[in-house]
Amino acid sequence: MLSPPNTCGGNFKWFISLLPSVYTAEATMNRSQSRGNRIPLTSFSTSCSLSPPRESHSRGPVDGIVTLQEWQGWGTATPVPAMITEAIDYLKSLERETDALMSFGGCGGKLSGDFKMKEDKKHRATYQALSDSEKKLQFFAARQIACRLLGSRGYLCQKCWLVMEDCMCSRIASCPLWHGIRFWLYMHPKDFLRQNNTGKLLWQVFGVQAATLCLYGIAEHEDTMWTKLRNAGKSNVWFLYPNKGTIPKSVVECFSEDTSFIPNFASSTNSEGEALNFILIDGTWSNSGAMFRRLKDCAKLVWGEDKLSCISLAAGASAMHKLRPQPSGDRTCTAAAAAGLLSELQCLPAFCLYGLGKQAEALEDALLRTNLISSDGCPEETCSSQIFLRFSCPALLRWLTPLQTKLHDQAKKCEL
Repeated sequence: MLSPPNTCGGNFKWFISLLPSVYTAEATMNRSQSRGNRIPLTSFSTSCSLSPPRESHSRGPVDGIVTLQEWQGWGTATPVPAMITEAIDYLKSLERETDALMSFGGCGGKLSGDFKMKEDKKHRATYQALSDSEKKLQFFAARQIACRLLGSRGYLCQKCWLVMEDCMCSRIASCPLWHGIRFWLYMHPKDFLRQNNTGKLLWQVFGVQAATLCLYGIAEHEDTMWTKLRNAGKSNVWFLYPNKGTIPKSVVECFSEDTSFIPNFASSTNSEGEALNFILIDGTWSNSGAMFRRLKDCAKLVWGEDKLSCISLAAGASAMHKLRPQPSGDRTCTAAAAAGLLSELQCLPAFCLYGLGKQAEALEDALLRTNLISSDGCPEETCSSQIFLRFSCPALLRWLTPLQTKLHDQAKKCEL
């Protein structure tokens, strides 16, 4: 039986020899260089195979049409929002005016090259000219999402949002969520198609009807969500957010006292209005405050008051905390929060018969298999060897940090 090497000593070559050639630092560096300045495909592909990204020299006009199939392939069940279509039309018209082709590079769908400089001036001027704060938010959100859509074509897998050659879809097992629960992923535009986002795992595992994406600032998405929440009733809507203005209730306090609603959920034919709706704010902690305030404003319009029913999970760092560092021990990533909620509900007598524990385990397993930690904070530059490690060699996770440093140093040498 082989024992793990001393990764801080001179036996690092022993570990490298265990990896397939595609996961060596040199191969990773070569692929990273090929991703530096990419041009989106003019034709749309739904393939999730381990195919390399399109070469940067393959220039051509960007197809400005986003079909319903393409849009829903990214994890949503709604029609293509009109404001996103308008944002894409804006980019295409600017491309024609400036005679500069759109190109993308870096993390996410970031514009690059001459077109970026010209578009940056144009969109800043347009944003400043808008007097209404709501229109500014909608313009910002639609532009962000439009760029990410166009820049990710043929580059990211639609289901797992990872680079196609690092696709993990075959590693994720689906699991039906109990019909008495519905998750809403209230996602910030900057987290849409972000490779290290974990909210996407909820609909990968549970399906888009059980875990529904709602994009912050996109009116069609927000209207759809609030219509469903209004029909469900305020008593069946809960927010997983540490609201500093009030003292959030624990899962036990919320659901162990009154269990009269459980029989309505037990029926396999229950309506959408007879489900517990949990809203997860899916964005960075710096963005979450504005997102929560918007939820309060919408709640006041729907229910006449902005007091939201917030839930806090049990104290203690999540099992994912060491793999996904957070600002403090009482915070965790979106998928881990959803898994923690299901686990706590499973411990209550009213919910113990619905297999919530197994559903939580399925989500945690998906999170462990796709967890990405980048040395420079940019998910796009994550070493593929880490993905291989996390799935094939879980016992080596204890040595992942020093190995990550070694791989980074090895890649630097290859670059020189």
